[in-house]
Amino acid sequence: MQYFPPALEKLVEQFARLPGVGKKSAQRLAFYILSLPPEAAQEFADAITGAKAAIACCPICQNFTEGEGPCPICSSSKRERGTICVVADPKDVVAMERAREYNGLYHVLHGVISPMNHVGPDDIRVKELLSRVAAGDVEEVIMATNPDTEGEATALYLSRLLRPFDVKVTRLAYGIPVGSHLEFADDATLTRALEGRREMLPV
Repeated sequence: MQYFPPALEKLVEQFARLPGVGKKSAQRLAFYILSLPPEAAQEFADAITGAKAAIACCPICQNFTEGEGPCPICSSSKRERGTICVVADPKDVVAMERAREYNGLYHVLHGVISPMNHVGPDDIRVKELLSRVAAGDVEEVIMATNPDTEGEATALYLSRLLRPFDVKVTRLAYGIPVGSHLEFADDATLTRALEGRREMLPV
């Protein structure tokens, strides 16, 4: 039995396609959109179509940008040009920038190597990274993919490809989260923490 009009069912189906949105959440979102004034609903629709039309990938780092030119980070004269931080997704750039500790450039892969999901090296932005490194002026490439199986495999694959270049390849350190307790850490996290330990220097 169809509980909603076809147009509403279609709207619910579209919301349900979003990551992390279940059927009930999709229904709530659809009902919320219907409760908006016509002009507000139109603004919402215009924002979606406008973003799809205006947002593109930076020709240098592959991060999202508006227009055809380089993104603000690649265009900035204040960034360190000799360091590239490799991340899987544009949202990872936001996370790195939020820490306010990194001042180099980025390279967004738009995914990770995942044979189970039929994603290979040719499906992500590997060639663009190699071209940037081959052009010179890059001293260090930081692998900042997630510390899961696919992220580790992608980082290892890229490090092998970068080996012929005269460039330092590093990996983000992983360990015990600040504010947590050792008893709650899994074996892999503890191993990473031990491997990434640093000497404590007197203040």
